[in-house]
Amino acid sequence: MGLSLATHQDSAHAADRDHGLARLARALLRHRRRVVLLWLALTIVGVALVGPIAGRLSSSTTFPGLPSYEAGLAIARTYGNGGNNSPTVVVVTLPRGERVESPSGLATVSATFAGLGRDRSLRVVSYATVRDPRLVSDGGRAALGLVFGDANAPSSATLAAQLRARAPTGVTVAATNLTGLYDAPGSGGIGVLGEVVIGSIGALVVLVLVFGSLLAVVPLLVAVVSILATFLALGALTTVTDVSQLVEYLVSLIGLGIAIDYSLLIVTRWREERARGRSNDDAVVVAVASAGRTVVFSGVTVAVGLFSLVLLPVPFLRSLGYGGLLIPLVTVVAAVTLLPVLLGSWGPRLDRHNERAVRRQRRAGQASRAWTAWTRAVIRHRALAATAALVVLGVLLAIACGIRVGEARPTSVARSGSAEQGLVHLERAGFPTGVIQPMEILVPDKGNPAALAARLRRIPGVDTAVAPTGPAWRKGATALVDVLPTYPTSSSADEATVAAVRATVARVAPGAQVAGDGPEEADVVHAYYSRFPLIVAIVALISLLALARAFRSAVLPVKAVLLNVLSVGAAYGALVLVWQHGYGSQPLWGIPANGVVVDFVPLVVFAFLFGLSMDYEVFILSRIKEAHDAGRSTDDAVVEGLGRTGRLVTSAAIILFLAFAALAAGPSVPVKVFATGMAVGILLDATVVRALLVPALVSLLGRWNWWPARNRRRTPTSTPASDAGVPGATLAPTRSFPSDAGGVLAAVRAGEPRGGR
Repeated sequence: MGLSLATHQDSAHAADRDHGLARLARALLRHRRRVVLLWLALTIVGVALVGPIAGRLSSSTTFPGLPSYEAGLAIARTYGNGGNNSPTVVVVTLPRGERVESPSGLATVSATFAGLGRDRSLRVVSYATVRDPRLVSDGGRAALGLVFGDANAPSSATLAAQLRARAPTGVTVAATNLTGLYDAPGSGGIGVLGEVVIGSIGALVVLVLVFGSLLAVVPLLVAVVSILATFLALGALTTVTDVSQLVEYLVSLIGLGIAIDYSLLIVTRWREERARGRSNDDAVVVAVASAGRTVVFSGVTVAVGLFSLVLLPVPFLRSLGYGGLLIPLVTVVAAVTLLPVLLGSWGPRLDRHNERAVRRQRRAGQASRAWTAWTRAVIRHRALAATAALVVLGVLLAIACGIRVGEARPTSVARSGSAEQGLVHLERAGFPTGVIQPMEILVPDKGNPAALAARLRRIPGVDTAVAPTGPAWRKGATALVDVLPTYPTSSSADEATVAAVRATVARVAPGAQVAGDGPEEADVVHAYYSRFPLIVAIVALISLLALARAFRSAVLPVKAVLLNVLSVGAAYGALVLVWQHGYGSQPLWGIPANGVVVDFVPLVVFAFLFGLSMDYEVFILSRIKEAHDAGRSTDDAVVEGLGRTGRLVTSAAIILFLAFAALAAGPSVPVKVFATGMAVGILLDATVVRALLVPALVSLLGRWNWWPARNRRRTPTSTPASDAGVPGATLAPTRSFPSDAGGVLAAVRAGEPRGGR
């Protein structure tokens, strides 16, 4: 009886400590029908508008202000094509026994390209127009041509078909370009809806294992409502700014994971209170007032990490920041408003289950035996555990030091379709793949394009440079020079080539502008990462201040931030192994090593993973601090805290992992890279960091964890911690509870402050 009364008092105090959420929960339960109708209306509108909203998302990426991007715009304005529009590379192969440089071969190549000359929206360069021997294969049978168009230029497959129609008998024509490689057949994959369905099925399996009843559908229901409501907010955002299509994936799959995470926390606490004999409405109020506070704190932390992307001078990443910011905020609102009403109205009926699950519910107020035993083992061997975890993370962090960011290689984009066949023909003919990503130079009136081209040919890494003299290449007082690099943009050799080309152009033709994938990638990487240290510093500082206020400690926040940074660094190391070196991309997806990690991925992974990792840190440390404040020693508090949160954190991590695994099933290589980083990062954080390193370090630090907090009065006997994650929560000792449990319950129901705390 005493234990029950003390537990009631602890829960009442938890509710009293946060009058806002407790009062909100009671108001929601009084008006539960209105709350359900409001969310139902939002869901119906969301279902009706999700298609049109998705159609308004932008598929283009712009980089206003970057020199290479502005140069591309200038070329497109002056010539009506080229610039930032990738060209189509054409390979014309003559029959056996014929050579391109012979009179008959030259006539064949000219006849093949002649049809494109009538289309004034296109600009063509080939061996027939410039007689550059570098545009002929080593065997002499194949000739290379580049076709520049505008944003609406024919696809590589269409151009190849047009050229084949005019080519003499026996001539083979193949064409490829970056757009065709990215949009290869099947690149649509199963779509966002299919990926959400796959992620939801995996999440449902985990939830059934956790709850063992129909209650498993409640977090999924909250997730669906949250996703649709976020799409509505996203639709409003598209009226004032462009939003990238990638946000659609983030809202759907990350929204699914976060909504289930937050629902798990509140539902688990609700079940604990019900298992202790509390009435359903009282259990809802206490769950929202305690676990709901952790949800709000965690949601704000995730939002801060995502909002940091707004600091970058790139519209694409800013849209990810704005759109990503909506995900945790809308999810928090749904978790603390809709979920309490669902539990208050249908929770007990959904949680009516078999005898095995009944026994599980009776143990809901107890710590997990498996996690308790695990934590005790970690504490017994804390030095060994910390060393093992740090070795694993340290190795991955060392690997991460070799990370290179850039654009995916053309050979790592698609493996089917006409564009892929054209790429194969290009490689078989012996032409370098770098020609798919040429640099274009807009030379002003005082420049000498022929002399500039001659100087550029001598640069290492330049396969050739051409300066055609036709009207399509000279307009007004300007001229164009095209540089065909040997290596693709993603290679380290190309970085040096781009720098040398820019330096030569500045010296030989002052005022000339350089466009193309290589220069643009160099500018984009600089724009992305010039402010990255500032973003890390701002996010870390805000997290430190928030955690210091929550835990009343200077040591725990510093440890949490350092572990989060270490966790993100380890995820980078995994990306290097899987994608940059190809140890995972080749066996899993048949994609060769990229040589780089896709440029924007490390930024976005940091923004998302830092916040999600902080979620798990808050869940665990809140429970540890609560037990310590109740009078337990640091080691006992660690056992209590992880024993009660280990299963929750692991289940949440598995659900998020499944969501990102579904995202990685899509065909887009950049999305695959991002999903890989998040999936591996979540697993590393929930296992190596939170289940091994956190308990070992907290145990090693001992009383220093709570510095500079003043010593608290301890009692030898205290109730088990019952608050599922309330930063700053303090449980009352069992010997100090009041005798009127009815008065405590009345205080919870009425929301009146209680004196004598």
